[in-house]
Amino acid sequence: MLQNAPMYSYIPVKDVARARAFYEGKLGFKPKEVTPGGVVYGFANDTACFLYPTPNAGTSQASQAFWQVEDIEKEVAELMARGVKLERYDMPGVDEKGISVAGGAKAAWFKDTEGNIMALIQTL
Repeated sequence: MLQNAPMYSYIPVKDVARARAFYEGKLGFKPKEVTPGGVVYGFANDTACFLYPTPNAGTSQASQAFWQVEDIEKEVAELMARGVKLERYDMPGVDEKGISVAGGAKAAWFKDTEGNIMALIQTL
């Protein structure tokens, strides 16, 4: 069954070099594997994402991926210190940093250089 298999995120990018500069420079990611078709970044619990080139990058209005974090305020502060701009959506329960509290979780969003929306989630 699929639910017993690992699942990975695909992150579409228009410019792989520009996106790598963001993910590696701003977010501090280290490539797990670089292929002619893109870059794999590894995360906790053997999860990963694949950054790949496509002209359709940045067209989704929904989050492409999210990281489950234990302390969203700490992670947001670290992202901001690295120069990452957080999105501030006009919805109830959003603080001045862009952290939302709703539905038993805190969430924050940012966009990469390609226009993809990424999220941080902390379960309460």
